Amino acid sequence: MGLTIAKAAALTVLLSVPLALEAQQITGDFSARRVKPPKPGEKRITVQIAPRANPAVPPLPTITDPAPVQRASAAASAPRAATGHYSWFWDVVSPTIEATAPGRLAPALASLSKGPGGARVAAPRLQDIQDIAAVHGRDLLMETVGTRVSPALALAVIYVESGGRPAAVSSAGAQGLMQLMPATASRFGVEDSLDAVQNIRGGVRFLDFLIEKFDGDPILVLAGYNAGENSIGTHGGVPDFAETRDYVPKVLAAFEVARGLCLTPPELLSDGCVFRVSQ
Repeated sequence: MGLTIAKAAALTVLLSVPLALEAQQITGDFSARRVKPPKPGEKRITVQIAPRANPAVPPLPTITDPAPVQRASAAASAPRAATGHYSWFWDVVSPTIEATAPGRLAPALASLSKGPGGARVAAPRLQDIQDIAAVHGRDLLMETVGTRVSPALALAVIYVESGGRPAAVSSAGAQGLMQLMPATASRFGVEDSLDAVQNIRGGVRFLDFLIEKFDGDPILVLAGYNAGENSIGTHGGVPDFAETRDYVPKVLAAFEVARGLCLTPPELLSDGCVFRVSQ
């Protein structure tokens, strides 16, 4: 419905522009002179006006249909790039869709420290994760009830996406704690993305959708959150975007810290968690 209205509005703009152009094209300097019709037998005068660009009228923007899926960032439209800060991670963890399995979480977490020369994926400070949990932990627990989303997973996504800032807005237009794009926010019932509770609710619902769609596979779930769910099928797995290839291990590293705050550390993305923090 929203897309149809948007297209109708765009068509109205396009139809009205020629009239505006015509009106502006006759406003230049000229001398008025009455031209009488030719007498019978006289040669008719043919006037041809070559089309020209009117500098007073800016070119129309290109109108494209919005993508039907998230991204919290512009990764889905970014140029393909085979490298990133953690390209070595993908030498250990398969990015292909054929490797899908919910049990990949433990091996993926173990791979965070298997970089060359002892390199590992940078993890957040425990205090930073605790600070976010202290403020939003109750809402994370409430909004994940009845879903397949662990509160620790949502907490990790919040840390990587916004650093716990409810008013965060990206250059791509993503908003709030879990950096929801407007289309995604609307899709999951969020009216105000800068409202922390609504944003958490929308982000958790999107994660829940992705966990179901990708059979609980942690790698594809996180890649889908970053680059959009449709990008997984298009690229046969995790898209070869540097941002997405770095995003997945960064969230996993944050999840590893976040689950340490749980009374019972989750083993799957869908496991429950009660945070050991003062709220």
